[in-house]
This record gives sequence, C-alpha cells and structure tokens, in this order.
Amino acid sequence: MRSKLLIGRTIDTGSWIHGLDPRAKLTAMLVYTAAIIALRSWAALLLAALFSLILMAATRIPYKYYAKAAKPLRLLMVFIFILQVLTVTQGEVLLQTGLFSVSGGGLSAGGLAVLRMALFISFTALLTFTTTPGRLNQGLDGMLKPFVRLKLPVRRLTLMAGLALRFIPAILEESQRILKAQAARGADLRELPLREKAKMLISLLVPITVGAFRRAEELVISMEARGFVLDAPRTEYYEPSWGVRESGFVALHILLLMVVLLLP
Repeated sequence: MRSKLLIGRTIDTGSWIHGLDPRAKLTAMLVYTAAIIALRSWAALLLAALFSLILMAATRIPYKYYAKAAKPLRLLMVFIFILQVLTVTQGEVLLQTGLFSVSGGGLSAGGLAVLRMALFISFTALLTFTTTPGRLNQGLDGMLKPFVRLKLPVRRLTLMAGLALRFIPAILEESQRILKAQAARGADLRELPLREKAKMLISLLVPITVGAFRRAEELVISMEARGFVLDAPRTEYYEPSWGVRESGFVALHILLLMVVLLLP
C-alpha cells in the first residue's frame, strides 16, 4: 500500500530543484495554483502542461512516478469529468438521453477540469519529491513567520503539519500490516467481491484509528521526556538561503500566471 502512494515521499536525484530553498518552492506552488485556477482555455492549459513537463524533466525524476502519484485519485477525476459533462449545457448538444444531455461545452469543461486537477497533483508531487518533510516544515515556518505579529500560533501550525507528514507512512505501514494479518486468516482483499471489499476496508478504520492515537500518545510522551518546549528558541540544522536561483524560479511561475491571465 505504501508503494502505491507516492505523494509525501522524497526522491533525491541531486537536481537543482532539489537544492532550492523550500520557501521558494512553496511560494511558487501558490503562484502555480493561482495560474491553474485562472486558466480557462485549452491554449492556457497546453502552456501550463508544457511548463509542468519541463519542470518535471528538470527534477530528473521519471514521468512514471508523477503518473503513479495521480493514480490513487483517478476515480475522483472520473467523477469530476462526469459531473461537468452532465451539468454544463453550453454549445452543441451531442447526445440527449432523458433528463441528461451531453454537449460540446460539457465535454470541454470536463476535460479542462480533469487536466487542471492532474496538473495540480503533478506540482504537489514535484514539491514533495524534491523536498524532505523537515525542509518543507522549515520553509512553511519561514513563510508564516510574519504572521507571528498577528498573534497566530505559527509554531503550532508548522509542528502539526510536520507531524502529519511523518504520520502518513506510519499509518500506511500499520494498514499494510493489518491487511496481511487478515490475509493470513483467509480474508484476502484481492479475492473478495466489491461489496465485501468495501466492508473489509471500513472495518480497518477502527484499528487504524486506535493505532494512530496510540502513536500520537507515545510521541507526546517522548517529546515531553526530551524537554520539548513549543515556543523555545532553537537553531536550524539547515540554514535557509534565498539566492538568484530561488528568485528566478518564483519569477518563472509569476510569468506563467501573467501569460495565463492575458490569454483570451
């Protein structure tokens, strides 16, 4: 199960994107998200797709890993496509069946929605593939630091985000261990019909939830035993540094956003 979920895993290839300051990657992701939301035409979509493919190639990570990262959400993409096709009625009607009709505008809107979601997932995968959870948490802390003046609990938020990223593989390992235990007792998930498979997955929620609470309690005890204080001043193992490459990386994404906004 863990091998199927790639988002959240770091794949170090030594590319220049891996060495960027995490604050630059997070800033670029915000700008990229705005560009993906703003695009409304196929020309803008093709431009964003070409831009994304170039960035993926620069990471030296094979494209198949990005495809695998989007694979767990394929059912959601299909649902979004069907929803758009059935609700958007602009353009020429291609098919009419009872209460529902399929139009050219619905097909175009469904394709745009699915590909927009695929691009967003690909950049999220790029961010996690090229940044370790520790550096990602450090970058998030650096970006949210100005909000300390507004009395926002920045350290608490970044600590929660960092722990959540570290809990993902632990919960997946626990799920895989429970599935193997059930398979050893004769309940193989791959051989069950769809209804029984759904019941079996629902029955996994209780032991997985209990295990997550147990791990959280053990983590709290270990942090208290080591004298952890949330807002205490501490040094960083990696000192963040913003240079020309970081500025250029963010500027490329701002340029993409401007072009997308200017396209008709």
